[in-house]
Order: sequence, then structure tokens, then C-alpha cells
Amino acid sequence: MTTEVAITPVTLRGFGVSPGRRVGVVARMPDAPPAPSPEPSAPGTDLEGMATAVDDAAAQVRDSLARAAEAATGEAADILTVTAAMAADPSLADEARRRVLENRSSPARAVWDAAELVAEQLRALGGMFADRATDVQDVRDRIIAELLGLRPPGVPDPGHPFVLVARDLAPADTARLDPGHILAIVTAGGGPTAHTAILARSLGIPCVVAVGGAEVLADGDTVLVDGSTGEVVRHPDADAVARAAAVRSRPTRLERAGSTADGHSVALLANVGDPAGSVAAAEAGAEGIGLFRTEFGFLGRTTPPDIAEQVAAYSRVFAAFPGRRVVIRTLDAGADKPLPFVTADDEPNPALGVRGLRTSWSHPQVLEDQLEAIARAAATSSADVWVMAPMVATADEADSFVERCSAHGLRQAGIMVEVPAAALRAGDLLLNARFASLGTNDLTQYAMAADRELAGLAQLSTPWQPAVLSLVQLACAGGALHGRPVGVCGEAAADPVLAPVLVGLGASSLSMTARALPDVGAVLASVSLDQCRALAGLALAQRTADEARSAVRAGLPVLAELGL
Repeated sequence: MTTEVAITPVTLRGFGVSPGRRVGVVARMPDAPPAPSPEPSAPGTDLEGMATAVDDAAAQVRDSLARAAEAATGEAADILTVTAAMAADPSLADEARRRVLENRSSPARAVWDAAELVAEQLRALGGMFADRATDVQDVRDRIIAELLGLRPPGVPDPGHPFVLVARDLAPADTARLDPGHILAIVTAGGGPTAHTAILARSLGIPCVVAVGGAEVLADGDTVLVDGSTGEVVRHPDADAVARAAAVRSRPTRLERAGSTADGHSVALLANVGDPAGSVAAAEAGAEGIGLFRTEFGFLGRTTPPDIAEQVAAYSRVFAAFPGRRVVIRTLDAGADKPLPFVTADDEPNPALGVRGLRTSWSHPQVLEDQLEAIARAAATSSADVWVMAPMVATADEADSFVERCSAHGLRQAGIMVEVPAAALRAGDLLLNARFASLGTNDLTQYAMAADRELAGLAQLSTPWQPAVLSLVQLACAGGALHGRPVGVCGEAAADPVLAPVLVGLGASSLSMTARALPDVGAVLASVSLDQCRALAGLALAQRTADEARSAVRAGLPVLAELGL
């Protein structure tokens, strides 16, 4: 007689960055190829032929990524464009070719060593340039796979829906995630505002990052992933599986205007990165656009788009929301989005360098042309067009931007609040600026001095930090002094647990990935404005981010019904 041995569930913990609860079978992301042998090529080897093989493999990878970028939209297109540009940079292939010809390295080893040299150079620059070292390594692995005839690194395809488990996801991998096949994502690396988290939220895939012990999860394991609490349960029991399956199917469209249970209006808006994204946001029921990122028209170019090209693009976005609010952000270049026509390539710390509105100090015509294009597109549209500048830190900057907008006939001019200085003195900045929008990703990064891409700092990189919530409260209070609306357009707005806290702190609107709109709307509709304020006070009274999150979750019984 065989006795069946029960398998004890094991709970791993990380940071929930995209809500939802799913049960599925694990499929692990393949590890990157190991370092090729350093042994030199044998005498008589056709070195020129091997050097040509490097060029051909690099070209194949470059073209593959470029095609993927062209086919993608929104955040995915932005990410793939940056990675494709890295693959197109000749410095890596040229260095690898030199190593083949001069050092007799094998093609694969030459690419490995050349990539490490380029990556080290980027790390030495620090800041956001250091983050690009990961992109170099991703391109390296793809070129080596091409040279060796191996399956390139990337998302597995086991032939059935699965839970993706990985050390971390390269930008090109996150951009290719398919919500039709991937039930949930679990990573050992990453942080709450890293690219993996942002893409998972935009696709509606539950996701937990920075999971301690994720290496024990093996192909074929059954796991329960809770993207709200950050729990990953290996071998969940039957009751837990049944509860996850019983959660009602969540709607994909916002069916009513955002408001609290007692009728306090909270505009629920969408973040979009290109014209296609605006159409999808309208279909999802967004009340308007709270953040239209204009970088899509500037990335991957050596010169900025002309006014006519910008007018055409902006007009398409405005047309998707006739009679409704569209908040367009002027070019946010610099840091992780360097552009050759406005940013330098030798800044020691780009995250603290010339970025956002600061690029207009030395390149004013780029901003002037963009404002002119916005004004022309707005003049032929019924959309209620608002314009805001990124990375504003002082009242002088805010006043100057308002004046420049006014010169183009743009009266509804506002600012992004992304640095603590702007939050602390929001009353001064909003004396003349008509509105503010809190970019909580950068606000958290700067307030906590924590790079949002680093898994080791994930516990710091969350807007649940009481210090960040205090800055949100101060910014909203500064706006209230002059009757100026202050919204939130950072990823914090997409967290349905945090949404009522933000409203309680004074946020007048929440802008997020379109897929988050129904959940956020449902949670807000379950609480009154007074309850929102009480939850905000409860969060602020806690000493840690975890305590703040737990206290608010306990005060929102609707979360269990929604499966959040």
C-alpha cells in the first residue's frame, strides 16, 4: 500500500507590483549563456571570416530588435527602441571584431569580452548610464546565441499558460510579454518602479519582484502568486487554489466616472506613450489622459521631429478624447532617456543632471517648437489640452514655463512634482502654474536616494514609504492654497490599495495604465471621502512602508471581494 505524502506549502515574499491573484505552473526563464572559453583560435583559422561572423550576428540581433520595436506600441515600443539602439551601436561589434583579428579570440569570446568592456565604461559613468550596462549584457547574450546557433535569451514558450520565473527580465523581454500566455511574473531582482513592474501593470499581469528564495521555484512547480500582497506560495493547498479560482473575473473597462461612495469626484485618467495608446485608453473607459508622454516622437533620432510631424502625432491623441482633458508632458529627455540633440554624453550622474525642463536651458528651440506644435494641434481639436513640464524644482522654473506656454496661447500650464524641493514648496510653484501632477516614481527615488531598478533597494523604492506620503500631502496642501488641482500620474496611482490614501491626502485625479482603471474605480466607490482621509491618516501614522500598507489593507474589506 502506497501512502501519499502531503507537500507542505512554502511561502516566499517579495514586493507586489501588479495586483491580482493567479495559480499556475512555473516555467523559468533560461539562464544566460555561460562565458565562452578564452582559448585562442587554432593556427590557420580564418580570422577574417570569424570577424565577419561577428558583424553578421550583430546585424541579425539589431534587425530583430528593430522589427520588434516597430511592431510594439506604448511602453513596449520605448523599451525595445532603446535596446535596439544599443544593438545598433557599432562600438560593441567593432571591439569584438578587433579582438578576433588581433587576439585570435573566438567570435563568442570576443563578443563577451567586448561587451564587458562597454558595460564597465557605462558603470563608471554612474547613474542612469550604469543602468544601460544591463542592456549591453542582454545584447551580448543575443549575439552569442546567434553565433552558437542557440535559442536566444527570452521568455519561454512551454505551449500552455504559465507563471514566468526569472532572475530578472531584460527590457527587451518585458516588452514581449504576452498576457494571453503568462499568468503571473515572479523575479528575484527588480524593484517596485523598475521596467518589469511598469510593463506588468500595463499588461494586467500579476507580478511580484525582489522575491527572496525565488531560485527554489522549478519548472513544473505549482505556485500561487499574489501581486497585491507580494506573496508567492509554492505547492499551495487545495483551499488556497479554490479561493484564487473563486475570485470574480475583474472587468477590463471603467464603466462609471471616478468618485467615492459619497459622490466626491476623482478623475480617473490614463497614462499613454503614443497615439495608439490613447485609443486603447479611450476604449478602456478612461475619463481623459493624465499623462501623455511625448518622448515616443523623439527617441532613436539624431535630430528632433519638426513641428508638422509633432502636430500630426499630437492631433491623433487629442482626437481620441474630444471634449475631455488631455495632459501632455513636454519632452522628458535625459537620465535614462538620453537624446543627442539635448543631452550630454559625459554627465557623471545623469539622474541628477540636465534632464526634463532643464534641457531647455541650453536648447530652448526644442521646447519652443514643441509648444508651438501642441498649440496648433490643440487649436484644431475639442480636447481640453493641459501642458506640463517635467523635473521642475523652483518657482522661477515654474513661472518661466507658464510664460513660455502663454506666449503660444496655452493657458492651462502646469508642472510635474518629481523632486522633494517641488513638493516642499508647492505653494510657491503653484502661484502661477495652473496645476500639478505628482510623478511618484521619481519622487520616491529622489526622496529615498534609492535607484528604482536595484532589487537590493526595493524595500526603499515604494511610494508607501511614510516620507513619500508626507511629500504627497505637502504638495496637495500647496495646491489647495491657490485652488490648484494636484493629481498623481506616477505608478502609485495604479495601486488600488493606495488610491484611497492618495485621495485622502488631497489628490484630485489619478492617472494610470488603462488596465488598472476598473480596480481603482471599484475600490474608490466603496469608501467615502472621510474614509479616504482616515486611511491617509492611518498610513501617515505608521513607522514603515510595510506597516502603512498592511494597516490600509486591513481597512479595505472590499479588497477580498475584488481579489486584490
